Amino acid sequence: MSDQSALYVTMALQSWNTQVNRTDKFFKALSDEEILQPLAAGKNRLIYLLGHLTAVNDAMLPLPGMGERMYAQLDEPFLKNPDQPGTEIIATVAGLRQYWTASNEKLTQAFQKTSPAEWFGRHNSVSEEDFAKEPHRNKLSVLLNRTNHMAYHLGQMILFKKP
Repeated sequence: MSDQSALYVTMALQSWNTQVNRTDKFFKALSDEEILQPLAAGKNRLIYLLGHLTAVNDAMLPLPGMGERMYAQLDEPFLKNPDQPGTEIIATVAGLRQYWTASNEKLTQAFQKTSPAEWFGRHNSVSEEDFAKEPHRNKLSVLLNRTNHMAYHLGQMILFKKP
């Protein structure tokens, strides 16, 4: 693996860490009552976005082969169904905050154990045949995609006006 490839991985991991830290800081600055509020009239509630981002991050673990999911029960309310006004969310704010922290800690530990060469390897949702044709469908591309996803939602969330 070249020094250039290791540099790309370092840059991607730094970007991931920046987005996680920014998103974490955003959620920590809100009270539990504020997290129950929508971003704006008719938009997602912050609790939904906390659950959604936690579920997406948790789902990253098996994709690059970095471990098993911890919170698959979040898929139904936060990935498979959109947030609807008046819909009860079965998870608590405190529980989601704990899940968010634990899933990011587990990802950080897994990322630290992954060599630069491994980041350029096939992830588990692409076949070996397809990967041979499209080597850009690698573990690093998953990290970049999820980093952008988090940044997108953080961009939405910063529009929240405290009541």
